[in-house]
Amino acid sequence: MKTIDLAKKNHDYVIQMRREFHMNPEVSMQEYNTCKRIKEELEKMGVEYKGIAGTGVIATIKGTKPGKTVALRGDIDALAVVEENTHDYVSKVHGMMHACGHDTHGAMLLGAVKVLNEMKDEIEGTVKFFFQPGEEVGKGAAAMVAEGALEGVDGVMGIHISSDMPTGTINADPGPRMASADSFKVTITGKGGHGARPEQCIDAVVVGAATVMNLQSIVSRELSPFDPVVVTTGSIKSGTRFNVIAPTAVLEGTVRYYKTEYKQIIADAIERIAKSTAEAYRATAEMEYSSLVKPTINDDACAELAQESAAKIVGKENVIHTPAGTGGEDFSEFSSIVPGVMTRLGAGNTEKGTTYPHHHGKFDVDEDAFVYGVAFYAQYAIDYLKKNPKTL
Repeated sequence: MKTIDLAKKNHDYVIQMRREFHMNPEVSMQEYNTCKRIKEELEKMGVEYKGIAGTGVIATIKGTKPGKTVALRGDIDALAVVEENTHDYVSKVHGMMHACGHDTHGAMLLGAVKVLNEMKDEIEGTVKFFFQPGEEVGKGAAAMVAEGALEGVDGVMGIHISSDMPTGTINADPGPRMASADSFKVTITGKGGHGARPEQCIDAVVVGAATVMNLQSIVSRELSPFDPVVVTTGSIKSGTRFNVIAPTAVLEGTVRYYKTEYKQIIADAIERIAKSTAEAYRATAEMEYSSLVKPTINDDACAELAQESAAKIVGKENVIHTPAGTGGEDFSEFSSIVPGVMTRLGAGNTEKGTTYPHHHGKFDVDEDAFVYGVAFYAQYAIDYLKKNPKTL
């Protein structure tokens, strides 16, 4: 298979780029150096490109024959996570880390550009490469769409590397795959004072703790147990000193669901519980609620094609099926407009210690997986463009 052969040829290059990106992680929508390096690499390859959405890049390769246009997407932003790994390419930015594999996505997409640039005679149409900023904050894809990224695009495909799937496996199931992701912020106001005189105060720490626990009842007691829903409080900020009772507390969290009607139900429940809990303790609470991303729903035809392409790369027996998850993906901003498929690439290897979960300080991937990822990107593009437009 030519895509595999060329992916192997460029394997060292992809590893090099991934490690460079990993050592230099950047905040969502501020991926200035990453964007600059991607452009520099595309310049070396002689591939047409343009900047978009501030720190995004779209590269374009036109085949020797006319046809449809398919987009391949890879996100490039990092996370506010302290890296705990000890290898020689750890993050150089304390408190920032590529703990979700977006360094690998950008590097593999560059590898796919190299592969497809050598296969122009087999491209029946046009391939666009979306180097997308800001996935972790749910803003990058929408910004690219707003600036016209999908103009003339017939379909889109994305890969997300996965430490909980073994290296050499690929998942591309149809239908609902990733959930809607919203965020909430609850600000609690009490009355501060001395830690030795609680009767003079309204302790925001106590109110915040009670609120966190009470929010757990939304999923367990207000929604159907047959529907996947998550309400997580990921951050509590309150207090300044061990003997000072805090006057305020700020809770921030995320909500995940598939049913669109749950958005308002959950938002209302969070606000009701926060305000009622605060009132019970003589405090007050105010809530802010924001929608981040839509659910990711894979197009049936695109998913079927992705499975066929994956089988050419890893073998049919290694195209595995997994249940839908509650992680969120702003790839849905693309796939809700044009037919698309978000796929998962296995990169877990127990012997290499690459099975830590995403967003963990020790998250890492088996770099052998890059050959499969690069080849899969390229193979899907080739196969998509060869399909009859009426059937896909």
